[in-house]
Amino acid sequence: MDLNINGQTLSPPPGQDIDPDMPLLWALRDVLGLTGTKFGCGVSACGACTVRVDGQAVRSCVTPVSAVVGKRIQTIEGLGTPDKPHPLQTAWIAQQVPQCGYCQSGMLMAAAALLDRNPKPSDADIDAAMTNLCRCGTYQRVRAAIQQAANLRLGPASGVKA
Repeated sequence: MDLNINGQTLSPPPGQDIDPDMPLLWALRDVLGLTGTKFGCGVSACGACTVRVDGQAVRSCVTPVSAVVGKRIQTIEGLGTPDKPHPLQTAWIAQQVPQCGYCQSGMLMAAAALLDRNPKPSDADIDAAMTNLCRCGTYQRVRAAIQQAANLRLGPASGVKA
């Protein structure tokens, strides 16, 4: 079974199959070796496993692989690069969001989905969209980083200061 992940077609290693009922999280981590997506709760409550499927934030721990075949999957590994980080990654560092870091990949993927559908979200929009849990309680920093990333993406021509 081939999957479109981070702009590439990936297949399981020879001799290893992906059961269509397998949660996407385990296919990513255990079969394909993409370990940036984290296991948190296994019941879609915490959001540590969030990836994007066709641009939408999806909890991969409860999403069967069969539901994403033929769709564009983006994991944290595909969000930016060391040479060209995503504006969210830049803002995350500037706002000192990470503490323990465990929830961060899921938070970033949910925030990326938010900014793609709403390039200038209000605090209320951010609060409504960001349902991921952070044990360290960095929610105010997350909100500030999303606002900063929105300003970075809009740039100086928007009249918004970055």
